[in-house]
Amino acid sequence: MKRFPLRANRQLLGKLVVIVGVMFGFGYALVPMYRAICDALGINVLTLAEQRTAVRPTPSVNTQVDRSRLITVEFDANVRGPWDFKPAMRSMQVHPGELNTVMYEFRNRQSRTMAAQAIPSYAPMQAGGYFNKVECFCFNEWTLKAGEARSWPVAFVVDPKLPRDVTTITLSYTFFEVGGKVPAAPVGTVSQLQQPGGGA
Repeated sequence: MKRFPLRANRQLLGKLVVIVGVMFGFGYALVPMYRAICDALGINVLTLAEQRTAVRPTPSVNTQVDRSRLITVEFDANVRGPWDFKPAMRSMQVHPGELNTVMYEFRNRQSRTMAAQAIPSYAPMQAGGYFNKVECFCFNEWTLKAGEARSWPVAFVVDPKLPRDVTTITLSYTFFEVGGKVPAAPVGTVSQLQQPGGGA
């Protein structure tokens, strides 16, 4: 008589465990089922967390590019001081409205650390208002150690509103030392690093 309630309790406990397991599994299966039903009906079921982690669509192609025109952009470099400074290429042809990049190369030929900055100019002068720089080393001052060499990009877009009679733009940079940031070397102690082949 004493064993019957214990056996019944075990059976009841087993049934409850099975029921809980079935309910848990059903609840777990509801999520993909719900998504499948909503996908079939065209309903957006992304949660806030999923929206934050969802892959963002890539930007659409720029439809403002004028493929009917080609502009020749020439690159020029001038220095005031002991620098090697030049563009990686002398010119390129671009379509107005498209993003383009050119690299400029620098080397400090002094045996001391120097701070410098580049100032751009344009020819013809009216082209400056249509030459939009997205990224440019000329936005900042730079400090280069003795003999240090670097390459920096200029990313630009020529505005499609550029007058049609302008077919060539010359972008010219003058790179010069900036005083105050790095003290000048004492007089008589400044020497230039030798170029390959023995030149200064």
